[in-house]
Amino acid sequence: MSEAPIVLHTIHEVRDSCLCLATQRAARRLARRFDRAFKPVGLTNQQFSLLMPLNAPGPQSMSALADLMGMDRTTLTAALKGLERRGLVESGRDPDDRRIRRLNLTDVGRATLAAALPIWRAEHARIEQEITPANAGALRAALRPIV
Repeated sequence: MSEAPIVLHTIHEVRDSCLCLATQRAARRLARRFDRAFKPVGLTNQQFSLLMPLNAPGPQSMSALADLMGMDRTTLTAALKGLERRGLVESGRDPDDRRIRRLNLTDVGRATLAAALPIWRAEHARIEQEITPANAGALRAALRPIV
């Protein structure tokens, strides 16, 4: 069964109107930009985003972190391995439920996060100025229902 070819007009329609594609393209560019900014402290944007919620007063569960990050547990586990190898994050079993894995920042992880925070603030401020603070706020508001 042969299907009709997709015409150039349709390709342009998807390119120009697809919210998923537009969001992915913007996310990749933002990610590369923050990756470059975090290079002096040896982090990627994803690692920074993982370390920040682990800076909580107590250990965080894998499930809670995966939910917050919008990641499945397998992907999260892979992302955490490098942070654990570098001594930035440590994991252990929950004393009350051995099935639950809990995550903590180490002292080195806290110091690395503290060094990265001013970099994040500066880069974030530059981006907000480029797209204007009003548009940045509107973008966050528009994405909330999806998340």
